[in-house]
Amino acid sequence: MGRNTRKRRTPLATKAIAASAALALGGGGLIWANFYASAHESNAGQNQTKAATATVATISCPDVGQKLTSVPSGATNGVAKELANLDKQITEAYARLASTRQAQTNDASFVQNAIVGPLKEKRAATIDRIRIDIQRVGGTFDSQLSQLSACTTQTANQTNAGGGNNGQGNNGQNGNGQNGQNGNGQNGNGQNGNGQNGNGQNGNGQNGGGQATAAPSDPAAGGNIGGQAGNGPVAADFVDITKVQRNVAAKPRAKRGGSTGTFTTRCGVNTNKNHNTDNVIVAPGVTNGAHHLHDYTGNQKVNAFSTNDTFLQGGTSCANKSDLSSYYWPVVRVQDGTQDFDQNADGGGKEGNVGKILTPIKSELTYVGSPTSKVVAMPQFLRIITGDAKTTTNGLANANAHWSCTGFENKVQLTEQYPICPQGSNVVRLFSFQSCWDGQNTDSANHRSHVAFADAAGNCGNGFKAIPQLTARLVYKITPPVVQNGVVKNAYAVDGFPEQLHKAATDHDDFISVTTNGLANKIANCINRGQRCQ
Repeated sequence: MGRNTRKRRTPLATKAIAASAALALGGGGLIWANFYASAHESNAGQNQTKAATATVATISCPDVGQKLTSVPSGATNGVAKELANLDKQITEAYARLASTRQAQTNDASFVQNAIVGPLKEKRAATIDRIRIDIQRVGGTFDSQLSQLSACTTQTANQTNAGGGNNGQGNNGQNGNGQNGQNGNGQNGNGQNGNGQNGNGQNGNGQNGGGQATAAPSDPAAGGNIGGQAGNGPVAADFVDITKVQRNVAAKPRAKRGGSTGTFTTRCGVNTNKNHNTDNVIVAPGVTNGAHHLHDYTGNQKVNAFSTNDTFLQGGTSCANKSDLSSYYWPVVRVQDGTQDFDQNADGGGKEGNVGKILTPIKSELTYVGSPTSKVVAMPQFLRIITGDAKTTTNGLANANAHWSCTGFENKVQLTEQYPICPQGSNVVRLFSFQSCWDGQNTDSANHRSHVAFADAAGNCGNGFKAIPQLTARLVYKITPPVVQNGVVKNAYAVDGFPEQLHKAATDHDDFISVTTNGLANKIANCINRGQRCQ
């Protein structure tokens, strides 16, 4: 990772997944192969799930994409395609792991000799092609990346799916999380290990609106652990927000010379259903590079093959037609047995993202200033990702999810759990993007190093400059899930990579700054003058 990439900690999911459908972004992550079915119950078509004590094997591969700190512009597309090849290789290894249970039982060395060993060889060749792509255009390749080809196997109980931070950690909830919701809450056997792993429902998916389940005693059932596609969420992923202590810290006070204005852009809630599973920032030129569905507002022509030139021709859903920026985020789904248009599609049901897609009832996009300095205008085509879609395997260092409920936002914001809101209150997703820029680059190899969060006092360090900070507030009307005896019914979850188990902490948001007619300067000037503009 580059300099100053850690954010200041702020307070803070039809066909089931087939073995061959599990993918991991950037060539890294945990791939789960379930060996025994788990407990899964359905009732009148409504999803009920509880964590089970299934025996699970995993393949853990280093995340090559996040380790890349320097990729010359001439090698970007080639490297992205090779990272996609790493994804494919892990998928194939996962499928083989899931389909050779009997061989593994008969031969203790089978996994190493037939799966992990060949996978290492394929990854080594792909990483070497990344080296060639980078060096061909005069770039420098970090030789340590060649050491990332080997993957390991683990049981679920050896895997810390939360990245080492139990419970809500810095968000005010102690180590064991919400004890009583799922045995050990969010530690040990809660959301890690025996939580939401598995291969879905062995192809049964949603039969007639309900969740068809395999017999718990059938070793080949494929597993029904968590969610209606078998990979989450589970009961421990939810908490009654009225039972969580206040955890929102006061913001730093504005000082003389600070910038106190705001600029609001109104871009709608994607009522026109502009969706795709690409990610032009992380995986340009790669179809289904995100492996989950995005809502798009603002720029209307964003996909894997978009360029800076096409952004300028994309049109916009924003009221201010000079705002051609792209604001996009993973969709939220309610898992009540409902099928949506992508139930049999890549990035949708084929990769564990199942249920009814929810459109926000409100979207608020606001740029705010710095408490300690004036801001400079955002550069054209600046790309920022806030949060980490892979916190289940990468840990929480870059997590920036904030879940809350209307009426509670100034009191409680959650990172590692979804809130159950009281009657009359709606679910809220809050994002605050990085507000410091290196002054030179509109992107970086790992998509983080060129921007950073301000420190606790609101200052930008390491020569970074303050820019207007984009904040997003999305509101959803969701029937509250019900958790009883370790079972959650009608869960909701953010879309994600299947191996990430649809954890709340994986929520993230993406932004590409594209403006015309001097709008970037107008936003900065408004904020610097302390005005309220739109």
